[in-house]
Amino acid sequence: MITTLIKLLISFFKVGAFSFGGAYSLIPLIEKEAVDLNHWLTPDEFLKVLGMVDVFPGAISIKYATFVGYKAAGIPGVIIANLGNLFVPVTLMIFAFIFYSKFEKNVYVEKAFQGVKFAVVGMVIGIMFQYFFKSSFQWQSLIFVAVGLILILTLKLHPAFVVIAEALLALIIL
Repeated sequence: MITTLIKLLISFFKVGAFSFGGAYSLIPLIEKEAVDLNHWLTPDEFLKVLGMVDVFPGAISIKYATFVGYKAAGIPGVIIANLGNLFVPVTLMIFAFIFYSKFEKNVYVEKAFQGVKFAVVGMVIGIMFQYFFKSSFQWQSLIFVAVGLILILTLKLHPAFVVIAEALLALIIL
């Protein structure tokens, strides 16, 4: 049990430390740790959990840490995985706030943040394609993607309403 808890701590410490851009950019890292290296989840379970984390509100890394931690070591696993997951981001945000408040007008700091922002966009697009093609593809999938894009880009609908609309559409189509 102690070995599993240590592995959970280290694995989700890495997730928290290297998941730049948040949300979908960290999915490959979680998959590597939870599926490939530690075998806490099968590839199929990983995709099912990914579907679940899309349904429930909150940070993806916390939901994965909670699910994987519980599966691997029960409640202690949940606590340890989430502590590992949150330690680096919380610590870095404290230091980043101090740094940024002192140097926010520096041209080099502005350029560096701009570069990171566009790198994150590329990673998110890559993850979107990966997620789309790993999912069991059906023609209806394209309808959901199109409706989501229309509701967000054209109608400027709040994302919460898009989720509700897509769930209602799924009741009709699927």
